[in-house]
Amino acid sequence: MQVYKIYLTNTAPVATNTVYNTPADLAAGNGYASGGNSVGTITGAQTSGTFKFVGGTDPAWTASGGSIGPFQYAVLYNATSPTKPLIGWWDYGTAITLTNGNTFTIDLDQTNGILTIT
Repeated sequence: MQVYKIYLTNTAPVATNTVYNTPADLAAGNGYASGGNSVGTITGAQTSGTFKFVGGTDPAWTASGGSIGPFQYAVLYNATSPTKPLIGWWDYGTAITLTNGNTFTIDLDQTNGILTIT
């Protein structure tokens, strides 16, 4: 089984980013750990020519003792593989800073898939 994680960054990912920490992970502190949070195990399946990742648990970060961020992107990667390849990312459209006591949660879509390829 592969274990996947999501980390936060304020640097826009590009197609040439292929491994963890490209783009750079946020600095650890105030409730954020380097490497991001585990989403556990994700499974993939293909049906009628459409492949999708499903499963995992919604990762969340709560700022404690200060702020987390800013960040605009959440990056999914394979944490089990020695090369830690990137799978994909989400763009939240604007930089977000979590102030002390606030929580940010990524809602992984269990019906339509975390990632769909057709």
